[in-house]
Amino acid sequence: MDASYRRAGSGGGSAPRSVEDIFKDYRARRSAILRALTHDVEEFYAQCDPEKENLCLYGYANEAWEVALPAEEVPTELPEPALGINFARDGMNRRDWLALVAVHSDSWLVSVAFYYAARLNRNERKRLFSMMNELPTVFEVVSGGGKQSRERDRSASDNNGRNKLSVKQTSEPRIENNTREPDEGYDEDDGDHSETLCGTCGGIYSADEFWIGCDMCEKWYHGKCVKISPAKAESIKQYKCPSCSKRPRPL
Repeated sequence: MDASYRRAGSGGGSAPRSVEDIFKDYRARRSAILRALTHDVEEFYAQCDPEKENLCLYGYANEAWEVALPAEEVPTELPEPALGINFARDGMNRRDWLALVAVHSDSWLVSVAFYYAARLNRNERKRLFSMMNELPTVFEVVSGGGKQSRERDRSASDNNGRNKLSVKQTSEPRIENNTREPDEGYDEDDGDHSETLCGTCGGIYSADEFWIGCDMCEKWYHGKCVKISPAKAESIKQYKCPSCSKRPRPL
């Protein structure tokens, strides 16, 4: 695989711009790293020869992984993974070494995602992190033997299914319960939106649906409820929900 592909990691396509596209890229790269450290671990272990030069573990948007030398140019187009993962292979317990690679891989995955997220606004970055945080980290999967993390994955999937169902079945808006604003206590709950309700239909927040936050009242809405698509949201510098748009301007 040539260096230019390794730097871009997107198969020649344009860089992801929307929250959904960046999350899709993150999830694909994460899947590639997980496969290298779990399903393909024997092949990965063999490729990390300590006698070779500094090697890095790359995960790509097409869900392929590669152990390769780092990019030669400085600065690189994208953040680079941890350098020299192969040197410690034979000096550590195998499980501990894989866990160490997993920790560095998590850091790299987040750095790539937020490199792409540089042009997102505050609410979009918060929503992106919330979507990423719904997935167990690579370290959690590798160090926990996968059991606990798979249970968490299934739980998250089940919750998403229930959230979708609740949105479809909710006939009476529960706007009166939507007193929690996404910015309140963000430091304390680390971006947990599990109690956030749509300001229009009252549906529970679900990370796999497009939401948009009002920059005035800071309430959240299904994009479909306020007729805002992900593409349209990218062109909006400051979003006002229907309620805030109707409020008279102060004299």
